[in-house]
Amino acid sequence: MLPPDNHIHTQFSWDTRSRSSMIRACEQAVSAGLPAVAFTEHVDFTAWGERDLPMNDVPEARAKGGIQPLDVEGYSASIQECQERFRDLRILSGIEAGEPHLFSGSVADLLRQATFDRVLGSLHSLPRDGLLVGVGWFLSAESAYDVVRDYCAELLRMVESSDVFEVLAHFDYPRRYWPRGAGTYEDAKVEEEHRSVFRALASSGRVLEINTASPLVSATALRWWYDEGGAAVSFGSDAHTPNRVGDGFEVAMDVAEAAGFRPGRDRFDFWRR
Repeated sequence: MLPPDNHIHTQFSWDTRSRSSMIRACEQAVSAGLPAVAFTEHVDFTAWGERDLPMNDVPEARAKGGIQPLDVEGYSASIQECQERFRDLRILSGIEAGEPHLFSGSVADLLRQATFDRVLGSLHSLPRDGLLVGVGWFLSAESAYDVVRDYCAELLRMVESSDVFEVLAHFDYPRRYWPRGAGTYEDAKVEEEHRSVFRALASSGRVLEINTASPLVSATALRWWYDEGGAAVSFGSDAHTPNRVGDGFEVAMDVAEAAGFRPGRDRFDFWRR
């Protein structure tokens, strides 16, 4: 039995819009045999709010690009419509909060507007030339492992200084943009950096995501999470189109099982050690 897909984007995410819809994503989830889905729309910010905690070397946050605020009212109405229409599918609301440790005030303002079942914490960007810049834009063959180390250091700060999220999303995000010239990605070269993140996350009682949009995490790296006391894993397709909902879950389940995790208390639960 497949686990829930706890990381899905629909038309309410600024980088998805017309490529997806909540209804079509639900139809795919039912077709794939998923017991539940969580629609975790992007929440990213382009300017520092009054109660945010900006980095000293990032005076202007990030370039706006296509980033838009979440339409909370429209999103909530769509969640309710889908819950009424797909009664055999458990549908959870959620957000993916980008850099929540830096935009703590802005995230808190959003969470006062609505209640969400799932809150993911994610790190997409690192400081470059006075702005937060997505790691995929500057990852190079020469700097690849240094970027991963910088990414892990910022992940650790995020875990230690923000308690707003329950699940840490795509901890290995830079691998999604791994440059061909850097050769095959070697977990062992950044083992201690990842273990440091995992220790902090495990001590807080939170959950690590297995993200199937990135190159699938190895059982070795996932075992580090187990060894450092990680109690649970969540499966997320990070789908930005309906056809990717639940994608790669059968292989991801094998990896999780090889690392020591098993289905939880019921079919809606996280997998646990």
